Parts: sequence; structure tokens; C-alpha cells
Amino acid sequence: MNELQRIIQAFARLRARGESAALATVVAVGGSTYRRPGARMLVSGDGEAVGSISGGCLERDVFRQAARVLHSGEPVVAVYDSTDDDIAEGYSLGCKGIVVVLVEPLSPEAAGPIDFLADCLNRRRTGVLATVFAVSGDPGARVGARLMLTEGQPIDSNGIGATSLCAQLVDEARRVLSAGRPLQSVIDTPGGRVEVFFELVKPSLSLAVFGAGHDAVPLVQFAKALGWHVGVVSRNAGHAMHRRFAAADQVLMSDAGPALDSLPDEGGIIAVTMSHNYFEDLRALRALLPRRPRYVAILGPKRRTARLLDELEAEGFAVRGDAASWLYGPAGLDIGADTPEEIALAIVAEIRAAVAGRSGGFAKHRHGPLHEPCGSAKPVIVAGLPHGEILCGLTPA
Repeated sequence: MNELQRIIQAFARLRARGESAALATVVAVGGSTYRRPGARMLVSGDGEAVGSISGGCLERDVFRQAARVLHSGEPVVAVYDSTDDDIAEGYSLGCKGIVVVLVEPLSPEAAGPIDFLADCLNRRRTGVLATVFAVSGDPGARVGARLMLTEGQPIDSNGIGATSLCAQLVDEARRVLSAGRPLQSVIDTPGGRVEVFFELVKPSLSLAVFGAGHDAVPLVQFAKALGWHVGVVSRNAGHAMHRRFAAADQVLMSDAGPALDSLPDEGGIIAVTMSHNYFEDLRALRALLPRRPRYVAILGPKRRTARLLDELEAEGFAVRGDAASWLYGPAGLDIGADTPEEIALAIVAEIRAAVAGRSGGFAKHRHGPLHEPCGSAKPVIVAGLPHGEILCGLTPA
């Protein structure tokens, strides 16, 4: 279960008891920061927290803001700027960056973005959550106002009074949905200016594991720890397979083709063949290849993988070169893995790198930032404010 899933579940428990909470969300960053826009932390009325918005250096102050928000019922925006060396030692990020955090109240009746996020995850659909976090002049929106859009259509807008601004937000959200990337943007209106974080909300990755051996167990466990949807497929593993893979979302005793019809595949299939049976892996690959997969890994030594590819190529499948850049065999990053747990770690890390378009090498060898920029280099309206300054829906000086 990933961080967002834990936050959604934690708020569901609070809501069932009729309790309110405060939600802190990183809505903008500039320079080097530990977390990116979209990082969240839920704080209950008695001070319990789920999630994080930094490496631990901002949480103490955000707890204080959460108590303030729960008392007033009004959102606040906290700006933490460590680009200036002369800042309070207790809040030093040590990263030479700016972090802008929206802290807002959630009540059992008005859950803000939580219901939208939960709906996107549960229904496995992609959406855009547009959040206004800074206001200059009178643009027709307040800090904390939102527009929610999914499948290209707005489903809700809250706190946005200007029709023209709402139309601009919808257009920008649709572009974010089309591009598949979040965005931090400044929008000008006749009455003023707003700064908006357009968050792209995607369903969790879906992994299909073809094979039910003991070494598939840690792969399923690691994938579930990351919040992925996991299906395990085997024709002949026996009924104990269900007990062994109790953590999986789906356990299918089936041929590969019918199983794939039952598994989610948003954005392309992600699969690992690891049955330890040559012909079973061959059957799985035959079923996978026509479906234009996003990532397919083949467990086993190079010689075995080459034999599988030779046979598939003889059958007319394009399994080598640029036409099959999604095919990885042998499976996993080269980390010297030996045990089932280490091999599972190598495979999960390779999947994450492949999905992100990264090589999976050492971070110290990467040229440029570890994270891609999200819109402007740093927040425009809030830039230059003193460290820790709080905005309560007010126009910054």
C-alpha cells in the first residue's frame, strides 16, 4: 500500500467516527527539495499523521499549521524558503529550495480532494486535480479553490467564481491530461492572477506475474508495498496458490490469454514471466506480445531467454531491437541479486525505471536534476516571501 492509499484509508476511518482532519499538500517547489508537488500528509485532530511532505524538516511546523486550520476551519499556505542561508535553523531544509504547502481542513461532510483521489484510484481512471495556491488581485478564486477533471470532462469546481477562469482551468487541465504530466502554472485573468498546481492523478501500476513459485512471493509483496495492482497467473499451481498469494489482488488459475482479458491494462500491460517452465513462459509470451505491452520481463539466464526469443521470432513476432524495446530479458537491474528477495527487488526497480523512462543507473552519475521540473522554476507569486510566511487566502505583498 502506498502513501496516498494509506492517507485515503486513514481519512475513511476518521470520517466513520465523525472526526475532522487537516490535509497538507505540497503544491509547488523551486530548486532542490526532498518531495515533489503532490506529496501529502494527513493530520488528525489528536495529532496523528499519515504520509509526509519533507524528509522530516517541515513536519513539526506543519503540525502547528494543521492545529490552526482545524481550529479556524480555513486553509492556509505556508512557504518554506531555504534558498537564503539566513533562515531559522529549526526549519532548514538543507536542499536550497522553496516548498509551498497548502494546509486545509477536511470534515466528514466536506472531504476536499480526498473523495476525488479515492475515486480515481478505485475506478482506475486518470484525472487532473487543479488547486489554486496563490492569488494576486481579484481573479475570481480563493486560495484552496479547486477544479477536478477526469476523462476530459470537469466533474466539479469549488471556490472558483469567475466563469472565464474556470474555462481557462479546464483548458489547462485537459492539456495536462493529454500530455500525461503535472504542471505548476500562472494564469492571468482580467481581475488578477492565480498560481495553480495541476496534479495528474493516475491509477496504480498493474503487474501481471506469470508463475506461482516461491520466488514470485516476494515480487508480489514488493509490488503491493508500492501500491500496485497485482495479478498472479498459473495454469497448474494448485489451490494452495490462493493462500500463498493472499496479498495479490487477483489469483487466476488460467491460461495466459483468458487471464489477460481479466486483468487491468491501463497504459499498457506490465508483466513478468517466471514459471520456470520453458513452455509455460512461451505460452505467456505468445499471449502478451500481440497486446502491445508496456514492459515484459523474462526471468532466467541469457541462453534460455535467447532460445525463447528465437522461437518467437521464427513464429513472426518482433522481439528484438527497437520494435521490442519494452522486452527485458533477463529480468531485473544488475544489482548482483541472488536470493528471491533480491531478485524481486531488482525486477521491481527495473519496472519503476522503465515506466519513468530512466536507465536505472547510479543517481550520482545522472547529469541534471533527479526530478523533472513541474512548470516554472519556482513559485512566481509566492517567490521572495520571508521563510515560513503564511498566506490565508490573502494577496501576498
